[in-house]
Amino acid sequence: MKLAYWMYAGPAHIGTLRIASSFKNVHAIMHAPLGDDYFNVMRSMLERERNFTPVTASVVDRHVLARGSQEKVVDNITRKDQEEHPDLIILTPTCTSSILQEDLQNFVERAQLDAKGDVMLADVNHYRVNELQAADRTLQQIVQFYIEKARKKGELPEGKTEKPSVNIIGISTLGFHNQHDCTELKRLMADLGIEVNAVIPEGASVHELKNLPRAWFNLCPYRELGLATAKYLEEQFGTPCVDITPMGVVETARCIRKIQQVINASGANVDYEEFINNQTLYVSQAAWFSRSIDCQNLTGKKAVVFGDSTHAAAMTKILSREMGIHVVWAGTYCKYDADWFREQVSEYCDEVIITEDHGAIGDAIARVEPSAIFGTQMERHVGKRLDIPCGVIAAPIHIQNFPIGYKPFMGYEGTNQVADLVYNSFTLGMEDHLLEIFGGHDTKEVITKGISAESDLNWTKDGLAELNKIPGFVRGKVKRNTEKFARERGIGNISAEVLYAAKEAVGA
Repeated sequence: MKLAYWMYAGPAHIGTLRIASSFKNVHAIMHAPLGDDYFNVMRSMLERERNFTPVTASVVDRHVLARGSQEKVVDNITRKDQEEHPDLIILTPTCTSSILQEDLQNFVERAQLDAKGDVMLADVNHYRVNELQAADRTLQQIVQFYIEKARKKGELPEGKTEKPSVNIIGISTLGFHNQHDCTELKRLMADLGIEVNAVIPEGASVHELKNLPRAWFNLCPYRELGLATAKYLEEQFGTPCVDITPMGVVETARCIRKIQQVINASGANVDYEEFINNQTLYVSQAAWFSRSIDCQNLTGKKAVVFGDSTHAAAMTKILSREMGIHVVWAGTYCKYDADWFREQVSEYCDEVIITEDHGAIGDAIARVEPSAIFGTQMERHVGKRLDIPCGVIAAPIHIQNFPIGYKPFMGYEGTNQVADLVYNSFTLGMEDHLLEIFGGHDTKEVITKGISAESDLNWTKDGLAELNKIPGFVRGKVKRNTEKFARERGIGNISAEVLYAAKEAVGA
């Protein structure tokens, strides 16, 4: 078994807990050993939450293993029901506690006898799905639970809203700029004369879920979360889904035109072309900026893109189609969505990479030596080691990617934010050379055989001294070429003499 010391998408229970803690007045019970209960700290820190994260760990310890878990789990559920009075309690194991092969559905049914609120089991396979897939499945499961509950009670509303309306599905805690995107999408819908029927799961009450069928259409801005729910609503109520991510000038316009088509097919009579033209010309600065002399300096520069399917595909299109940047390769860690991703980006990049191996991604970046990287925090770390700037565009993310200021990536304001991110991610003109001259450049080097953690080479004192004399904007490339030269010839210690020989070998 390979030790996973970096995962792009977390384990399944993290996805379930993200959904549970996004809803209002929903509590999660996590059946897990100590060590699996880091979600509370992570969410409280990253989201800067003022309230406690509504997740309780029902700890599996040696006493539980000796006696069985049912009594403790049921007690924890009923206790939280009495203390917090939640509308819903969700029980989830972790991949660790799933090894016990317990009948958790039986635990839920037993607890439901005493609990006043609803109790349900997050029904996901913790060995087959990751955080994103589990979140998608859990949201669909909760929506289905309350739709069917309302149907049995005869409380399911009939008919659509009087005016065109939308359900925005997939806004979640710990999502990449989700709150800002949601604000921008609400503003966009208001400008289009469309009412927001519901936003789920973030900030929603489970009691509102029975009203989801009243919307004219569903908008799923993120492929990773919401499509299963939208598919369920389409199957049950015929509600059409718009799943075009409105990120970038072209895709935002395409999304709006699709919305126009959907609501006109449902009886409206709208034409958004004038709105699209006005927003593109005067609200979004990205279309103008991409043709300015500043942005022309980026034309043809090499970049690589890596992230979840939604953001990596959108950013690849923006770089190639809207800013004239050469995307050498684009990749995603969403292996389950590989076919869709390839279909979306193939014409906009030279190569497509689908992998969950961060080491392979680091080596792929080192191989092509792009001018900029657009990826996750992991690719930002890779960029630091290779002296290549990186713009973070997707989770997994750091606290710095939860900005206090307003930074949506979607809609027309999002186009401005993305254009700024792209432009500021490149090292421009003489910037690196000036940093070197004025002593502001960090000359510390990580000596490795590429980007991998292990190293079989050693730089001597005189070799390092000679390396540090090389200007910073080419030092990384020279170092990697020298190490390649030494490795091919079986040289273990790189001295100044080896450095000179390597430079001669490549004609430098």
